[in-house]
Amino acid sequence: YGSPQSEFASEVLMDELAEKMGIDPLELRYKNVYRPGDTTPSGCAPDVYSLPELIDKIRPLYKEALEKAKKESTGEKKRGVGVSIGVYGCGLDGPDSSESAVELTPDGITVYSSWEDHGQGADMGCLATAHEALRPMGIQPDKIKLVMNDTATTPNSGPAGGSRSQVVTGQAIRVGCEMLVNAMKKPGGGYRTYDEMVAEKIPLKYEGKWTASACTACDENAQGNPFPAYMYGVFLAEVEVDVKTGKTQVLKMTCGCDVGKIANKLVVDGQIYGGLVQGIGLALSEDFDDLKKHVSLVGCGLPYIKDAPDALSAIYVETPRENGPFGASGVGELPLTSPHASIINAIYNACGVRITRLPALPEKVLAGLKSA
Repeated sequence: YGSPQSEFASEVLMDELAEKMGIDPLELRYKNVYRPGDTTPSGCAPDVYSLPELIDKIRPLYKEALEKAKKESTGEKKRGVGVSIGVYGCGLDGPDSSESAVELTPDGITVYSSWEDHGQGADMGCLATAHEALRPMGIQPDKIKLVMNDTATTPNSGPAGGSRSQVVTGQAIRVGCEMLVNAMKKPGGGYRTYDEMVAEKIPLKYEGKWTASACTACDENAQGNPFPAYMYGVFLAEVEVDVKTGKTQVLKMTCGCDVGKIANKLVVDGQIYGGLVQGIGLALSEDFDDLKKHVSLVGCGLPYIKDAPDALSAIYVETPRENGPFGASGVGELPLTSPHASIINAIYNACGVRITRLPALPEKVLAGLKSA
């Protein structure tokens, strides 16, 4: 499990196997997902076993979608349904680590972090994690100030990649906050004020560091325990194929996902919906092969607003992660693990055309229809 390309190949293959075996494609996946006693391809145990529950939540929607597609298909517009599964690890291979700093000020708490934000909501990740860690003192969010990505004052939190930040940097923020909370505790109960801390000459600033110490980089045989946490998803795509033009329109996308305990649902929703729309582009229009032609965002086929359906849905299972801050896992790259594969599988379900090389441009689908 990992990259969108490997997920695409494996998830299309699962549908092909299901057809040859005469088994429903969702049920074939259900029989083969991780359960206690299984290991990942790298030989370690998964952190949680939530895929059976996720499929159970998707199943009634899947059956309803199949019935609807059957009823609403016409001679010119064929509707279909497809599914796929995605799994993604959080972190850099091996004992990934991060740092933060937390300081008590006269006005509240300041959290220093280099959790780089490129649209994923790093500020809310920092704020929500710090707020939870500071909850014993009753600190309100408006009393928590964030200083982010000013490398003159913020410690090295590592790169914002690999869906690692909420797990690894979140843990560093948790550690720093808990160090401050412990320093502010009074022997007889309650917490010291800023003035009391200064009067007692107790340090006001603490460096939080965390390392995924139980993780190991994979060896030459790809065996090891590379990630402290994983993300799991089941994707359901509903499409309509115009048999005259070969054009595919995605009507609805649903993602059943387990990203651990959710710190802020609105931010997580945004991550899931954004990834699903990226998956639509990856499935139907994005192409970067021709360096003379694909020189702009339009030329590369990025999806327009009109290509994204209004019907985007996320269904959550919140299984706490042992190695995530307050049970959280990552989010960012899960929604782009395999939504494109579910769309390709839905095209086949709709009109019998199997796309094996992305994107499923209208001319490819039309050629498949004509050769059938």
